[in-house]
Amino acid sequence: MSTLWRNGNRVRLLENGEAYFPAVFAAIRAARNEVIVETFIVFEDKVGRELQAVLIDAAQRGVQVDALVDGFGSSDLTPTFKASLAEAGVRLRSFDPAARVLGIRANVLRRMHRKLIVVDGTVAFAGGINFSADHLGDFGPEAKQDYAVELEGPIVQDIRSYVAAAIRPHRDQVAGASVPVPPAAGAVEALLVVRDNEQHRDDIERHYRAAIRSARRQVVIANAYFFPGYRLLRELRRAARRGVDVHLILQGEPDMPIV
Repeated sequence: MSTLWRNGNRVRLLENGEAYFPAVFAAIRAARNEVIVETFIVFEDKVGRELQAVLIDAAQRGVQVDALVDGFGSSDLTPTFKASLAEAGVRLRSFDPAARVLGIRANVLRRMHRKLIVVDGTVAFAGGINFSADHLGDFGPEAKQDYAVELEGPIVQDIRSYVAAAIRPHRDQVAGASVPVPPAAGAVEALLVVRDNEQHRDDIERHYRAAIRSARRQVVIANAYFFPGYRLLRELRRAARRGVDVHLILQGEPDMPIV
């Protein structure tokens, strides 16, 4: 995975499922060679079924389709749902699948929380939105507020290399090598930063702290589960004390007791 900032990218902010789902599904419908999907949750609701339909259609027209879902977050997918994907040629995998113990999901502490999509090595999506109807306003008062970005440009190669190596670790270790770097699509400088429990435990937080330290006017953080460490809290306090307008947007009605 590259650790270099990439120039020449286009980034579009997508707010909630109303913007995110149509953009993702349109990109998959237009795919000619490859679709890679990593997501924490797929539910068998209207959103999950549309994802299923566009992936099946892509695979049936000869597109290589790989999907990785989390064994905890997507544990309710039925055999029928999964079989229909496999029969069409979609390679569906589950991260850390585990049988339920007395009806309870036991793999609560090992989760694949990424939401990354790459289509044809030219467009990518990253953010916090799962494939579930609770990311749409018509879900009701408990609908989620969340964001994602659509990316085009050289940064897409870094994202594609990362997800391809994760989803096809044994036969595609250098997955990005044969895919040309996408041409410049805009003027945004971008960097892919990842987290894991081994070599990259605090990489994302370090970039957050650096951004907060460089802030001169405003910092806005919208976060559902806000458990910052001392160092991030210290940078927020320092920013506020030097006159930066600091806003935290957190959950009004937390869905997890610990919050």
